[in-house]
Amino acid sequence: MDTKINYKKLNKDCFWEYTFSEEDIDSLAHSDNFKEKQFLFEKILLNSTQFLFTLEVFERKDLRKLIEAFKVPSFNHDFIFRRKNMAEVHFLAKPLLIDELKWEV
Repeated sequence: MDTKINYKKLNKDCFWEYTFSEEDIDSLAHSDNFKEKQFLFEKILLNSTQFLFTLEVFERKDLRKLIEAFKVPSFNHDFIFRRKNMAEVHFLAKPLLIDELKWEV
């Protein structure tokens, strides 16, 4: 279990409709079932107030697959696109596509 993750905050931000223990969340993050990992990944990406930090609950190889497999929906597209792109930049060293966050030289 990753002790850096604030599981209490993760539960509050992402699982207000569920009751998950730290062990439940850790189990989802390290499950052999990709759908379970996707469920947790989407909850964190869309709802966590510290999503880049909280996504560290996943192993890097899994995180790459989860980010690449995630399709930005048309609902709330701009918000979700930005969060996904920030995760791509942070974890996958992909280009930043958010103009207002780019540095001007």
